[in-house]
Amino acid sequence: MTFERNTLIAFLAAAALLPVTITDPYLLHLAIMALIYVVLASSLNLIVGYIGEFSLGHTAFLGVGAYTAALLSSRAGLPLWATIPLAGVTAAVFGYLIGAITLRLQGPYFVIVTLAFAEVLRIVANNFIALTNGPMGLAGISQGGIGDKRTFFYVILAIAALTLYLCYRLVYSNLGRGAVAIRENRYVAQSIGVDPFRSALLAFVLGAFLAGLAGGFYAHYISFVGPEVFQFTFTASMIIMVLIGGKGTLIGPILGAAIVTILEEYLRQAQELRLTLFGLIVILVVLFLPRGLISLTGSRREQHSRDVACVVPKEGVA
Repeated sequence: MTFERNTLIAFLAAAALLPVTITDPYLLHLAIMALIYVVLASSLNLIVGYIGEFSLGHTAFLGVGAYTAALLSSRAGLPLWATIPLAGVTAAVFGYLIGAITLRLQGPYFVIVTLAFAEVLRIVANNFIALTNGPMGLAGISQGGIGDKRTFFYVILAIAALTLYLCYRLVYSNLGRGAVAIRENRYVAQSIGVDPFRSALLAFVLGAFLAGLAGGFYAHYISFVGPEVFQFTFTASMIIMVLIGGKGTLIGPILGAAIVTILEEYLRQAQELRLTLFGLIVILVVLFLPRGLISLTGSRREQHSRDVACVVPKEGVA
């Protein structure tokens, strides 16, 4: 608990100093995208890592948030500081409706139904031309008077800080511990008084809310939203981040988001092979580091503790 809290604080403090040392707009853009991925991966991790259900439709909440912010900005003229929170709330409402149905299912049924919801929303966005402008998407979304990437960076950093804070509070609350108990053994959790549906639904709704915030920011930052935000590629990227970094931890999604952002840029020219290479990386991680790269840190801390225990004499030993 203390290790994760201190690491999260150190990460946010270091990130806050990043625009001071980096002036290249391209590098700032990569940092902004990495923080967007931190929010998305952390939100998905609540479902995959703590509830223990494998959602393939998490991009639905990203898309709902993005379209909500785009429509409220372009049609209603609301400012950025209002559209992004409303995007999160709208995604949370969808999360509650979807979660109320899907969380009563388990295993492959949960996976298939969540994927189907995302696909239905993609079809609606692609065909409801009067509202979403169809395949052409919504262009020219206001950037809220923000003229430089440095300001955008601090906006998404604030969203990332809120995300990590809410995830931390949930994970180390009674409901969060209940969700972990459900992940390990649903029937044992029920026997000790944990309500599986209530705990899972809360984590699911919070994950949807955070993904909606990321979608709202994404819409304003890119100034365009199209049906492709509902495509599986976004969910695939989020899953890869969670698995590479380490699911069921607060630090893992941050590590995974940073690695995937860097790899995506280096592999940009190999577009056809990019997902294949990512797949190979995930296979290697799952085979040799099933708990993700973050497990290396835990292994070293455990080894250090054992070394210290061997060096420090026990009480009563001369």
